[in-house]
Amino acid sequence: MGKRRRATERKKAHPAVLGGAAVAIVCGVGVAAYALSGGGGGKSDGKTVATGPPTAAEVRTTTRAFLTAWEKGDVAAAAALTDDRKAARAALTAYREDAKVSAVRLKPGKPATRKSPKVPFKAAATISYGGKDKRYAYDSTLSVARRAADGKVLVSWQPSVVHPELRDGDRLVTGAAGVPPIKAVDRDGGPLTAAKYPSLGTVLDGLREKFGKEAGGKAGVELRVVRADAKADDDAKGGKGSKDAAAKKGDAKDTPDKTLLALSPGTPGTLKTTISARTQAEAEKQTAKRKQASVVVVKPSTGEILAVANSNPGGFNTAFQGSLAPGSTMKVITSSMLLEKRLAGVDKKHPCPKYKAYGGWKFQNDNKFQIKGGTFRASFARSCNTAFITQAEKLSNDDLTKQAQDVFGLGRDNWSIGVSSFDGAVPVQSHAQMAASLIGQGGVRMNPLNMASVAATVKSGTFRQPYLVSPDVDDRQLATAPRKMSGKTASALRDLMHYTGVSGTAAKPMAGLGAGSGAKTGSAEVDGQKKPNGWFTAYRGDVAAAAVVQAAGHGGETAGPVVREMLLVGK
Repeated sequence: MGKRRRATERKKAHPAVLGGAAVAIVCGVGVAAYALSGGGGGKSDGKTVATGPPTAAEVRTTTRAFLTAWEKGDVAAAAALTDDRKAARAALTAYREDAKVSAVRLKPGKPATRKSPKVPFKAAATISYGGKDKRYAYDSTLSVARRAADGKVLVSWQPSVVHPELRDGDRLVTGAAGVPPIKAVDRDGGPLTAAKYPSLGTVLDGLREKFGKEAGGKAGVELRVVRADAKADDDAKGGKGSKDAAAKKGDAKDTPDKTLLALSPGTPGTLKTTISARTQAEAEKQTAKRKQASVVVVKPSTGEILAVANSNPGGFNTAFQGSLAPGSTMKVITSSMLLEKRLAGVDKKHPCPKYKAYGGWKFQNDNKFQIKGGTFRASFARSCNTAFITQAEKLSNDDLTKQAQDVFGLGRDNWSIGVSSFDGAVPVQSHAQMAASLIGQGGVRMNPLNMASVAATVKSGTFRQPYLVSPDVDDRQLATAPRKMSGKTASALRDLMHYTGVSGTAAKPMAGLGAGSGAKTGSAEVDGQKKPNGWFTAYRGDVAAAAVVQAAGHGGETAGPVVREMLLVGK
C-alpha cells in the first residue's frame, strides 16, 4: 500500500484547576527516608555512585519512607523523596488544602515481581468540608528509580501518584460543584449509568458538564478531578496546540471533570439522550471481547447517535476523539469525488495495476494483486489502491479536502454532538502525500464517529451531523455541509457499497443483511505496528455503524464482525 505516515492518536488535556494532588491510604510504616546504595558503580569526586536498577530492598524502603511522610502530612520530607521535589510538594500541599484531606492512611502492596520498581498502594482518606467528614478509598501506584547523578533511589514523580485520575495540571478539589448532576436517560426514557454501560462513563461526565444547568438539577458538594485547561497546558510546554486540539470548539472538554465522591449529592436533572439501550448493550459486549476496539452507531435519517463503545471504557474515547488513518474506508469519499468529476463510473473500465508510482512513491495493492480489464466496481469491491492512485495526476491538491468538507461535513471543526469530538481531518497535501490521502493514508485522520457519519451520508444522500442530545435542549446549531451530493452520485455509491457487501471484501460480515445494505472495509498501516488497524463502515436500513480494531489485521476480519452485530440489533 506504499509508504505511509504514522497514524497517531492525540489527546488533549482539559480544563483545569489544581496541580495534581493525590489521596492514598496506607498504614503508617515508619522507615528512614533515605535510599540505599546499590551494587557497584563508578566514582565521582572520590565517592562511589551506585548504578543499575534499584534493589528490592531499596524499592521497599523508599516506598515506605515516602508513604509514611505523606501520611504524616510532612510534605517537605515526602517531596524530598521524589525526583521532582517542586511538583510533588505543590501536589501534596494541594491534596491537603484543595481536596480537603484531613487525614490519610497509606498501605503499600506487593510489586508484581520481586524486581519490579512499581509498587501498588491503597489510600484511605478522610475528606472534611463544611463540618462534614466522609471517607474515600482508592488504589494507586508509584514507581521507584535510581537517579544517575548521585545514585539515590527516589519516587518517580507523576500526578497519578496522588490519584490515578490525575494528569499534568489536573487538581483534586472539594467544594460546591459548579454544575448540577444529571440523570441521563436513553431515547425511551430508561436510565443510563456507567455501572451498566461502562463506555458511557466519560460520556456522561461530559454531558453533565455541558447540560447540567439546562437539565435543571441542583449542585451538591463533591470531591472532583478538575481538569487542566488544554490551551494553558500546551502554552506551558511552549507548543501551539495539536491539530486535534484546534478542532475542539464549543463542546464539552476533551476529558471532562470527574466526580470522585459526593459529600452532599445534590439533585440531578433529567437529560434525554439519543442512545438506544439495546444497541448500546450490544456495542459494550462486542468491544469488551476485543483489545482496542471502538464502535459508533448512528441513525442516517436524523444523525442521532444510537451507541458508542470502546474496549477500554475508562480510557481515551477513541470512538469520538480518536485521530487515526482510516485506510480504505476513505475510498467512499474519494469515490464520490471521482464519480462527480467523471473520472470513474460504476461499470466503466478502470485501471488496477500491481503498482503505480506517484510523487516519488511506489504504491501497490495487498498481495500485489491486479485486475486486468476490470471496472471501477471491481476495483472498489476488492479495494484496489492503485485504481485510485492512477487518478491522482488528474486532481488538484485540495480536491479531496473540499469533497470531505463540502459534502460529508468533515474537517470543518464545527460539530457539536454534546460532548467533545474530533471532526476528522483531510488536510490539503501535495505529491505522494496527496495520493496517499486518496486511500486513507497520508495526513487523513478519522475515528468511528466520523466514518459512521460517512456511511450514514451515503445511505441518506445528505450529511446530518451526529448528536447525542437534541439541539432543542440548548438551542445550539448543528453543523451542516455546504452542498449535497447529486442523487446520481449517491445512488452509485450505494451500488458500490452494496456490491462490496455481497461480492467484495465485506461479503462475509455482511452476509444475509439484505438489499438495503452496503459496506466498505479498510486496513491502515501504522509505523512500528506489526498488524494494521482494521476498519469497517456500513449501513443497513436506517442504521449506520463504523468500527476500528487497532493492531489487529484486516478490517473485514476484525472490525467487520463488530459492525455486523450493530446492524443486526438495529433499533
